[in-house]
Amino acid sequence: MNALSVFSLILALLFLLVTAGCTQTTPPVPTPVETTATAIPTPVPTTPPSLTPGPTQTLPEVWNLETQVYSNGVSIDPLITVSVQGGKGLNFIQQVDVRVTRSDGVVETAVIAKPLYKGKEVSLRSTTAPGYRDRVEVWATTPQGDKVKIFDDYIPFRTYH
Repeated sequence: MNALSVFSLILALLFLLVTAGCTQTTPPVPTPVETTATAIPTPVPTTPPSLTPGPTQTLPEVWNLETQVYSNGVSIDPLITVSVQGGKGLNFIQQVDVRVTRSDGVVETAVIAKPLYKGKEVSLRSTTAPGYRDRVEVWATTPQGDKVKIFDDYIPFRTYH
C-alpha cells in the first residue's frame, strides 16, 4: 500500500466517523409544554392536637423494649427525656418515635434510631407553668415496619412528693 491509499483510507474513515454521529454534540433543548390545569388547594384540618392520652399496646415478648420517660424539672431549660433502658427488642426494633404534645398546643417529634442500646435518649422541650402537663407518646417500629404505641401518658413539669 502506498501513502496515497493509506491517506485516502484514513480520510474515508474520518468522514464515516463524523457522519455516523459518533462525535459528542450538545443534546437538543426540550421545548416547554404549556398546561392549562390549575391546582386546587386541599383544606388542612385545623383541629388542635389532643392532650388526652389514649390506649397503648404491648410488644411481643421477643421484641420487648423498656423505655423511661421523665421531665428534668429545670425551669430555665425544661426538657422531657425519653431513653431506651433495655429489653430483648434492642436488636430487633427498627426505631423509637417520640411525640410530645405540650399543654400550650405545640407538638414536637424526635426519633431514636438504630443502633439501639441502653441509655440512648432524646430530649424535647417541655412547658413550665404550674399545673401544666405535657402528653408524651412513644412508638416502637417492629421488624415488619408496624408502629406500636408503647407509652402514652402525661408528664408533669415537676412533681412534689
